Amino acid sequence: GLIVKRTIRVDIPVDSYPNYNFVGRLLGPRGNSLKRVEANTECRVLIRGRGSIKDPTREEMMRGKPGYEHLNEPLHILVEAELPVEIVDARLMQAREILEDLLKPVDESQDFYKKQQLRELAMLNGTLREEGSPMSGSVSPFQNNSLGMKRAKTRG
Repeated sequence: GLIVKRTIRVDIPVDSYPNYNFVGRLLGPRGNSLKRVEANTECRVLIRGRGSIKDPTREEMMRGKPGYEHLNEPLHILVEAELPVEIVDARLMQAREILEDLLKPVDESQDFYKKQQLRELAMLNGTLREEGSPMSGSVSPFQNNSLGMKRAKTRG
């Protein structure tokens, strides 16, 4: 079928939640969360606007330069798809739904998605400690003692 290119814009609610790390939530460890959204939807996802460049000094330097006009706009996402006309709109809507879901701030104690991201980051960094492994919890010299030594009994 005919291949068309379409772009939609999804606004990021930074005005309502100025201290929430939307960019980190969208990108995930080493950009993997964003890459998964792209792989699942066959869309390209671009974070644009103020705050889209990690280094504020560099962002200030780039502001006004060709290709960086978006830095004068509020933080937002552009979703691009270059797909057959029959499926392009469905894929863009799928991407929009996933992204809008990620843009709903969640209290950290309830944020399963962030816990998954932190776990993935620990795996990538080689610092993951599994629940129930000898490294998790309190590390006592008496736990998992292969010599079969026991603690000295103390009275009352």
